[in-house]
Amino acid sequence: MRTKLHYLGMMIIIPVYGIQVCPFIEGLNPVEVFASIGGILITAFLLRAPIMKRWANSRPLVEQVKRVFVLDISLFITVGIILTLYNNALHDFPLASGLKVLVGIISMGVFASMDSALTREREIAEKIEREGLKLEVSKGFYPLAYKLGYFSVAFTTLIVGVFLLLVIKDLDWLIEAGNTVSIMDARISILKEFSFVLAVLMVETINIIMSFSRNLNMSFIRENTVLEKIAAGKYDVQTPVCSNNEFGVMATHTNEMIRQISVRNEELNNTRDATILTLASLAETRDNETGAHILRTQRYVKALALYLQSRPAYANELTDETIDLLYKSAPLHDIGKVGIPDAILLKPGKLSKDEFEIMKGHAQIGADALKIAEDHLGHNSFLHLARVISLSHHEKWDGSGYPAGLSGSSIPLAGRLMAVADVYDALISKRVYKPAFSHDKAMEIIREGRGIHFDPDIIDALDAIEDQFITIAGEFGDKATVCTPKSA
Repeated sequence: MRTKLHYLGMMIIIPVYGIQVCPFIEGLNPVEVFASIGGILITAFLLRAPIMKRWANSRPLVEQVKRVFVLDISLFITVGIILTLYNNALHDFPLASGLKVLVGIISMGVFASMDSALTREREIAEKIEREGLKLEVSKGFYPLAYKLGYFSVAFTTLIVGVFLLLVIKDLDWLIEAGNTVSIMDARISILKEFSFVLAVLMVETINIIMSFSRNLNMSFIRENTVLEKIAAGKYDVQTPVCSNNEFGVMATHTNEMIRQISVRNEELNNTRDATILTLASLAETRDNETGAHILRTQRYVKALALYLQSRPAYANELTDETIDLLYKSAPLHDIGKVGIPDAILLKPGKLSKDEFEIMKGHAQIGADALKIAEDHLGHNSFLHLARVISLSHHEKWDGSGYPAGLSGSSIPLAGRLMAVADVYDALISKRVYKPAFSHDKAMEIIREGRGIHFDPDIIDALDAIEDQFITIAGEFGDKATVCTPKSA
């Protein structure tokens, strides 16, 4: 459509321009002028599509923009040459007359060709983004600064050339007219000519500027959108490499940067996760519990959180990122036990009241240790959540828990989730002071604590997904674990 408009505009503007700058064309019948120029332009337009298909569209994407420009400007130059030869052969016009028309056609052709090339650049970018393709940026691309420089030089040259032709034509006209034309009429006539040409050049220039700006804006938007996601910690993105210029190079480097960051981030996460499991396992080895306890409880917490995520009351709080952090933080819930004396921690029997008071201190010990790490590293959502879990997973819904005696929803959700997971696993696991209970027995005890020890909503979630708990207990069991389904 844009190409049709350019050709249609030239069919109207070039004849008017020719009449204004060339007295020989001015002496012809206007119908003949419009017919000859229009006929040649229509022929060029009809030839453009098949030539474009074979010479530009079939080429690699990286070559198409340049080829579109070269094809269009070549067609317009050919139109100008044919028109010059036509007028010379049929009307015996001098070479100077043909050059004037040729300058006008090339001037309009430059604008039309640039607009077609910029349009093709946008189409290629949209195709690449839509189909997930990638443009290989060539080493010899034309920098944007050079393109802007060439456009400025071409625009200035065209303006000077066109107006110089107008001035020469008007001077010749004034000399020939002599006293037959009044000064006022001459001024009005010259002003009309200049205004017409200036209006055409301004419209074409503004169109190219706007087209170029759209392309730049598309590139900036793509790059900034990806950078915003990277800044938010999302590394599963890519910047489409859509243009063979500086933006293509930027997109290529951005994608490589994302890849490098993603690799490093994965390495750090793997190291962090391994360190967490190691620390948590070391804490478990000092306890009567098994190392598999931390593997099971973190999966219980995740299963409960995923179920609650589907409920409107928890959807905003339990995002995918939060659930992932809960899963990774859960193993540190009892890290504070490393600060409990062995005589109490490893006692093969029920603790005395005083001993239990000391044992209860593990929640605060763990939270304090994690707070030191959090303060040292600065704001860290993972350590913060681990500290919350360590501090609050022994709080009870009715306020009778420890260490702060929190109740109801004042207990952090992470702590409420961990409380259910921790107690369930303790019930189905063998300890020196108790046998392993069956799943049914453990569920019976936990249900009795609904609204007393545990958050009612989380117990309802457990009821809904208890089969998942059985599966987790079976997959990550140990010799001390007995987990019997209801049917047993």
